[in-house]
Amino acid sequence: MTKTVLCAVDGTLHDQAAIRLSVAIATGLDARLNLLAVDHVNFDGRSAPVHELGHRKVHELLNKSREVATEAGYPDPEMTAVAGRDVARAILNYAEEQHVDHIVLGTGEKMFVERMLIGSVSHDVVLGAHCGVSVAR
Repeated sequence: MTKTVLCAVDGTLHDQAAIRLSVAIATGLDARLNLLAVDHVNFDGRSAPVHELGHRKVHELLNKSREVATEAGYPDPEMTAVAGRDVARAILNYAEEQHVDHIVLGTGEKMFVERMLIGSVSHDVVLGAHCGVSVAR
């Protein structure tokens, strides 16, 4: 039985579909819902790590995601932020450490060349997850 549903959010339009799906899954299974934001960290080797979002934007992202979850019928989701160089790996590590039972994330339309060069977070999470994964569009 699913006890914790993790919804990875990144502030894109695809988040709303993922949040709504995660609310439906969590509500239907009487599970906890955790919204996770990953602050992508870049290292160029010459300077300090650069956070793509930063603390303020991560906080805003999670608050907006909570509003969507509340409107969809889940009044008080947990909210978590982590930082990582590899977004998919950060999601997978968090899910494993917290014994998450199901992961939900959104996906967008990327061109083939873009997928080949930078990859797809949703693809990497599906391949690497220890639990069930739902990808929303």
